[in-house]
Amino acid sequence: MTARDEADRNGAPEPAVRLGDVSGSTFAIGSHAHAESHHGATSRTDPAVEQLLVGVRELRSDLARLRADGRTAELDAELAGAEDEINRTGAVTPTRLQRLRQLLTDSEALVGLFASAAAVAGAVAGLL
Repeated sequence: MTARDEADRNGAPEPAVRLGDVSGSTFAIGSHAHAESHHGATSRTDPAVEQLLVGVRELRSDLARLRADGRTAELDAELAGAEDEINRTGAVTPTRLQRLRQLLTDSEALVGLFASAAAVAGAVAGLL
């Protein structure tokens, strides 16, 4: 609106509304308005996290070629959780990184044939 008041349908003046810089803000206007804030929630600027995500996807694809057993299922579930966490938050928690490192170590003989396992292990070590 302009600096001066404007008239509504009945001729009564309505106050002017001015909004300054609203970057980084969340607000809703109106009786049924709904506001959600996602400031930076999906930003993945850390190249190490991006590298981990690529490796996680490759290793999950490689694991699908193996005969599933308890170890591969557990590793795949943790990899899926890491992929989801990175997609949602753009980061991965240290707890999950430690769990991935342990599962990769425990499954070394099983996944040692895949270059993707080495890539994930390297990315995890770089983030810890």
